[in-house]
Amino acid sequence: MSRLDPALAATRVAVRRVLAEGAPGDVAVVACSGGADSTALVAATVFEATKVGVRVVGVTVDHGMQAGSADQAATTVELMARLGVDETLTATVQVDARGMGPEAAAREARYQVLGQVAEQVGARWVLLGHTRDDQAETVLLGLARGSGGRSVAGMRRRFDRCVRPFLDVSRAQTEAACAALGVTAWQDPHNADPSFTRVRVRREVLPLLERELGPGVTESLARTADLLRPDMELLDSMADAAFASVSTATGLSVTGLAELPESLRTRALRAAAVAAGALPDELFHEHVVEVDRLVTDWRGQRWIDLPGHVRALRADGEVRFAANPH
Repeated sequence: MSRLDPALAATRVAVRRVLAEGAPGDVAVVACSGGADSTALVAATVFEATKVGVRVVGVTVDHGMQAGSADQAATTVELMARLGVDETLTATVQVDARGMGPEAAAREARYQVLGQVAEQVGARWVLLGHTRDDQAETVLLGLARGSGGRSVAGMRRRFDRCVRPFLDVSRAQTEAACAALGVTAWQDPHNADPSFTRVRVRREVLPLLERELGPGVTESLARTADLLRPDMELLDSMADAAFASVSTATGLSVTGLAELPESLRTRALRAAAVAAGALPDELFHEHVVEVDRLVTDWRGQRWIDLPGHVRALRADGEVRFAANPH
């Protein structure tokens, strides 16, 4: 009896833990670009879903951001069909990058369409193929940008219906799993383009850290996210309650904000800015600090311009958020 490839086993165990929550007849949507991570995810999901009676819908999203993207989407659909998914879907989206970077805009468009597909097919889960390496890169980028605990806490294992089963699986394992299956995964040219910061982190910075600090840096960075995430979620839930307590019909009470601890006050201000239309991926610490000064260091400032064409201003004892007319 041949021994199951360890990488293949790792991908299947990761998916098995998720599908064990469900019941026969449940639906799992799997997002697939055709790359090694998402292809390994599709294969593992089909294998495990067959055993528990879960229906698998494979979805590929064509962002139209590369030449030949429609052809690649068609190839990915064929691949998913060969791997045995019950149904395949292709979605073509228009990426509007105004006010945010192209990566963030593509991600927003992708999640929007995946949510629509999930609603359409009645999915219990939307499975995403991010790996432990992706998590480490996210944490390192958050540290480098000084983005605070929320960024250093990395990607969530779950949000809404979305689940990331592979956050304990390495990129090397997903590549090895594809090789064990005899599947040739797509090599996204964007993943080799050094103009993208994440690519430089992946190909230059993390390998350098591994050489200079010793092996295990990637695992340690990913573990840091796991350690910080519960603390951030607790603070966020407390901030939601604080936000509600200081909200008025037209803004946030300055008096109420001033009575909050800084960690809750700044989170409440950030939440209010995002609710007013500020772009969360572009709303940095320095923006929130300036808005906070409307409460803690009021000197008659006129307003603070925020990404997403939103202004924060102080008026009549409130911090208010309004559209930026310019």
